[in-house]
Amino acid sequence: MSFRSLSLLLLCTVAVPALAQQTPRELNTLPGAPRPVPTPPATVNPAPAATPAAPAPAPTAVAPPAVPDSARRQAPAQAQLPPANTTRYAVGLKNGQVLRGYDVELKQPLLGRTFVLVDGQQRLDLNDVRYYEDETGFYVRTTLPGRSKRESTLRRDRVGRISLYSITSQQYMNNPYGYSPYGMGRYGYGYPYGGYGGFGGYRTVRQEYFSKDNGPIQDLSIRNLQLATTDNPGAQQLLANARRYQRITTLSYIGAGGLMLAGVLSSFGGNNGFSVSPLMYAAIPLAVVPLVIGGKQQNNVRQAVLLYNRGNL
Repeated sequence: MSFRSLSLLLLCTVAVPALAQQTPRELNTLPGAPRPVPTPPATVNPAPAATPAAPAPAPTAVAPPAVPDSARRQAPAQAQLPPANTTRYAVGLKNGQVLRGYDVELKQPLLGRTFVLVDGQQRLDLNDVRYYEDETGFYVRTTLPGRSKRESTLRRDRVGRISLYSITSQQYMNNPYGYSPYGMGRYGYGYPYGGYGGFGGYRTVRQEYFSKDNGPIQDLSIRNLQLATTDNPGAQQLLANARRYQRITTLSYIGAGGLMLAGVLSSFGGNNGFSVSPLMYAAIPLAVVPLVIGGKQQNNVRQAVLLYNRGNL
């Protein structure tokens, strides 16, 4: 036997027992998965016992923030309305008693006497009333200067040391130039309340009066106002200007009336029958003068009263 054969024999003798000790494995199979190692269960901490909630603190009253004056002025008008006034009007009686109410009305029934109704319930005879006020103004009961002793109701138009009053009435006027039967109308002349160029009929005439320091009622004439304002030089000057306008107005009325009458006579006195005389056209400018001058006269009288009241507060 050769040396090579002997070597192979020894190698086989040594390798066979070693292969016999290994575990046989089936071919074409994967090795088994490793067995999972069980993990110990996690220790769960017990939930802590619920503690009772602390009681909520009692709410404390909080004062509202102060509203500044600027925000108060900007508040809606409805929030600033005063409480309802249930005694806004007054009625003064001749016995000195003063009644107050929310509603005052003057009632003039067709049959019966005129009376004042307070709040729809209390009825007062007008002859027992010295003054009253309603939603239209303030009224006084008094006798008019130079008239009968019968009382009239005057509306107060202005308050001051010299207070102005007025009364309106329906009068029948049948003269063509509208001269008033009471001293030629307002401030002692015929226009505007007498009317100009009318031919008769009923007209609404507004007559004005005044009272100084709540004294007796006087006609609102320039002469009476001059006597009442002697302690105010400014008012005296304004009334002097008004008197000058009054004289111009009176002369214009006289001139227009004379030319108109002469024109009518001349128109009917011609040989050719009726023909309009130029004198009638000449009377027109003179008749317009009171319309222009009258406004200036009234303004001077009004300014004199305002100046006197303002300078003698």
